[in-house]
Amino acid sequence: MDSTLKEHLKALEESHTRLAVRQSREEMDQILADEFFEIGSSGRMFDKKECLEMGVVLTEMSLHNYEIYPLAPDVVLSTYLIVDTTRKRNTLRSSIWRLIDEKWQLYFHQGTITDIELDEFLKDGR
Repeated sequence: MDSTLKEHLKALEESHTRLAVRQSREEMDQILADEFFEIGSSGRMFDKKECLEMGVVLTEMSLHNYEIYPLAPDVVLSTYLIVDTTRKRNTLRSSIWRLIDEKWQLYFHQGTITDIELDEFLKDGR
């Protein structure tokens, strides 16, 4: 596994969880692929247009146990746990990143609410 790619994608993933980036339509437009879609933790589906027009949830989040799984030379699956201190809940997350015009962009994202606590998640290594 390419540790440079993992660190780059992790930095992109972390950037789009930061409030300043989530509040910036321009920055979100750069991160999200034109074909982006998401299955939110609510179970609802959203596309890029909806995310840019309606905005995304603004909460304080921290990312843990980031892993990547290359699916093709230009496609990578990432998985991780988010601790959302604003809403006091944890979510398991997965993202698909695609290399588009020599730039990694978020193509798909899904969040699933979990009752797993951070210490349990880190101990199990999953």
